[in-house]
Amino acid sequence: NGDHVRTLFGHTGDVSSLAIGTKGKLYSGSNDRTIRVWSTADGTHLSTLQGHTSPVASLAVGLDGTVYSGSVDNIVRVWAGDDGRPLRTLLGHTDVVLAVAVDSC
Repeated sequence: NGDHVRTLFGHTGDVSSLAIGTKGKLYSGSNDRTIRVWSTADGTHLSTLQGHTSPVASLAVGLDGTVYSGSVDNIVRVWAGDDGRPLRTLLGHTDVVLAVAVDSC
């Protein structure tokens, strides 16, 4: 109905991207170079994913829960959705990665 439910606090920079994940998780990417993981049930901060050296510009979550983040550092990082461990670093972009997407089929 459009009512304000809650405000999440924790990032030290502007939030540039959001993605809803599996198992009740919300991901927020920020100019502070981090991705924060939140519970959609109660807004609890669950963890912080770190690895980008510049602002996080984009996020996507696959059906299996894998998290993909694009950054101003020209890198796409791939994270395990269950525990946030880094899985892959995709290099080769020559400019910022403003969007990431996954196939939901």
